[in-house]
Amino acid sequence: MSAAEAGGVFHRARGRTLDAFSSEKEREWKGPFYFIQGADPQFGLMKAWSTGDCDSGGDEWGLEIRLTEQAVQAVNKLNPKPRFFVLCGDLVHAMPGTPWRKEQTEDLQRVLRTVDSEIPLVLVSGNHDVGNVPTPETIAEFQRTWGDDYFSFWVGGVLFLILNSQFLYDASMCPTLKQAQDQWLDQQLSVARQQKCQHAIVFQHIPLFLQSIDEDDDYFNLTKLVRKEMADKFSQAEPENSRCAGDGLGCGPHGKSHSRNGKGCPDGPIHRGGGSSHQQPWDQPDSSLSLKPTLTHRQILSALLSGHIQTLTAAHTTAPPGWTQPPSPLASVTTSSPA
Repeated sequence: MSAAEAGGVFHRARGRTLDAFSSEKEREWKGPFYFIQGADPQFGLMKAWSTGDCDSGGDEWGLEIRLTEQAVQAVNKLNPKPRFFVLCGDLVHAMPGTPWRKEQTEDLQRVLRTVDSEIPLVLVSGNHDVGNVPTPETIAEFQRTWGDDYFSFWVGGVLFLILNSQFLYDASMCPTLKQAQDQWLDQQLSVARQQKCQHAIVFQHIPLFLQSIDEDDDYFNLTKLVRKEMADKFSQAEPENSRCAGDGLGCGPHGKSHSRNGKGCPDGPIHRGGGSSHQQPWDQPDSSLSLKPTLTHRQILSALLSGHIQTLTAAHTTAPPGWTQPPSPLASVTTSSPA
């Protein structure tokens, strides 16, 4: 694939925004819409995991190619089309500077180029993409290959924020870059508050927590100190006259819903004047989308690492006109990453 060809598909996040959507045209709520969320295509993981050599294994990824192709085919058949398709990190398994990274990247790009051109790709960085301890060099490589590592865009009156969660995990080798993201996020949340946007949704690779905001620190979550800092940021972005019932609804790495206060959250569609998310695995179809709304405020939604493809649906209590159920269980065609 030439650089020009790749750029048209993968370099859409530039200047901390996504060129697929016009912020001026998309700031206004225009009615129900949905998007597809996936994570960890991670070409090379299955062989590495099966051999117990996750550090240097991963010299085969044919199965990952086939599964990702199936996922893309299923996404392309959706009607109406999702507004975008977001992949929440760990695009390939090989860490920066290790064998097979170039080949895995080229194969993933080849598959992702077959996504319907009317369904923009939104690419989030994970630890395998920029390293467990990112450096200016690994961040620059990601930006050359996939686009900006953090950015924002508007769709249908909703503000979407993409974060580089490795800065929240360990930024010891690039403190200036982390500081820049922190300042940018504060500015974006200020915009969300001032504009009184319908919703703001945050995507990142590492979840704040798995089960409870008070859980112990673990490889698969962010530290308690970071959790509190981020939760406070999101909470403070709420309009002054709002009531927070869901407290930052999110989607954890095992497909579980959770809230910022760690008490769980209601399940239902996102509404124009509030609402909750509808996180429905495709192997448990629910074509009605008629769950009762329970939130009545604008809320900051944290759509975190998902172990399988699912949607966070911006919709009213009934399905959008022309909605058809996806043709196959997408949960079975992506890998749930253990690393």
